[in-house]
Amino acid sequence: MKQAFKKTHMKLRFVDMKKIILFSLVVLMLASCKNSGPVGELVGVPDRKEFYETDPYGMAYIPMGSFIMGPNDQDVPFALTAQSKTVSVDAFWMDITEITNNEYRQFVFWVRDSLVRRMLVRNDIEFDGDTYKAEMNEDVVYDGYDHDDPETCYLNWETEIQWNSEDEEYTDAIKDIFLAEHERFYRIKEVDSRKLVYEYYWVDLRQAAKKSNRYNFNEDYTGGEYSGEIINSKGEKEVIKDRSSFVMSAKIDVYPDTLVWMADYTYSYNEPYAKSYFWHPAFDNYPVVGVTWKQANAFSIWRTQIMRNYLALGGLAPYQDYRLPTEAEWEYAARGGLMLSMYPWGGPYTRNNTGCFIANFKPLRGNYGSDGANETIEVALFSPNEWGLYDMAGNVAEWTSNAFDESAYSFTHDLNPDYVYNALADDPPVLKRKVIRGGSWKDIGYYMQTATRTYEYQDTAKSYVGFRCVRSFMGRDGADWDFSKFN
Repeated sequence: MKQAFKKTHMKLRFVDMKKIILFSLVVLMLASCKNSGPVGELVGVPDRKEFYETDPYGMAYIPMGSFIMGPNDQDVPFALTAQSKTVSVDAFWMDITEITNNEYRQFVFWVRDSLVRRMLVRNDIEFDGDTYKAEMNEDVVYDGYDHDDPETCYLNWETEIQWNSEDEEYTDAIKDIFLAEHERFYRIKEVDSRKLVYEYYWVDLRQAAKKSNRYNFNEDYTGGEYSGEIINSKGEKEVIKDRSSFVMSAKIDVYPDTLVWMADYTYSYNEPYAKSYFWHPAFDNYPVVGVTWKQANAFSIWRTQIMRNYLALGGLAPYQDYRLPTEAEWEYAARGGLMLSMYPWGGPYTRNNTGCFIANFKPLRGNYGSDGANETIEVALFSPNEWGLYDMAGNVAEWTSNAFDESAYSFTHDLNPDYVYNALADDPPVLKRKVIRGGSWKDIGYYMQTATRTYEYQDTAKSYVGFRCVRSFMGRDGADWDFSKFN
């Protein structure tokens, strides 16, 4: 009896051990499945990081919406360049002020410092044992990259440039960035602004989107009906080789044209502005002028790369690119949610209820100073519109990304309308017109209206035209909406 009980007890223990082992195997299998992904179920790619777009510094959020784009008042000059049209615009971020001299100077100094660092790398110059070439990073090296090439190597921005070094070898290495001695005024050693050339790149998605230019796995990019050709950045036709054919590049001098203060006016004394406006600290917070449409685009690409490089250091996902606003985005933002407003502040008048002018423009019959300034003035001195944007009327007019066509409103889409034409150097002037908006310190009140459109040429700089950037919003707009009401 005792022995039979013992056998039964051992048998039960054995059964329990089998259950424990089976349970352990199931747990291990489930854990294994969790690590390798569920079996047979559609749940998407695991371990994706959630994305939260933080508010960009110095930018205001413009929510998606629809508005009546076009004139709300009589066409004073009878220009017939616009018609009223209901359009919808996606959400985006916009600079609350125009780009200032000091902000643009960051771009100029970056180009200057990168050129000087390459000169120092080219001559194997070090400072306090630190080189101006960054250590090789295996994660970012690409095929064909030569770390020993001073023209393509990664630069070390931690090692400071010694502008006042007395070391002969050091000064000789960077001498080419300065004006030649025979060009100097009173022997003052200054940076030669003509040397400040920025090379930048972009992907021409518009040409890539053409059906004739699409990749076909049977024909590649060449042969048969799928043969495609594009206009490269030099304005030349070329057969599409591969994806690299859509990567465009250009070089541009980045220093603003300071002589516009004199070139734009005849028999007018503006030499003080020509000499000091861009570089003197007194004008740091004034809007940058003398910048062409092409320079404004180059600035936007540089600003994008600066942000992308910073985010990459932290392993963060990049944001959308900085760019010039479309004409529709600019007008929508200028209205500040007041759909039929004539001016950004909402009213039909250029004075407030105390009789003071509320923007920097050319009031009355040329009494420039009656609004507080004869020429430009510091940004953000006047009150912002309902979306927190300053100087959407007056101070300086602003470049948009769109080409100017009198009938553009007739053929552009009603969702994010956009008309772009990349004019080449030898195109006729009529094809180089780009839309500017907002009016400036030298314009009458009509040009400050939210719907008034006019143009300047893409390769010209003016003392009354500046710009501000936008950035498309990432993810779902309307986070405060109650979507349950739609269900």
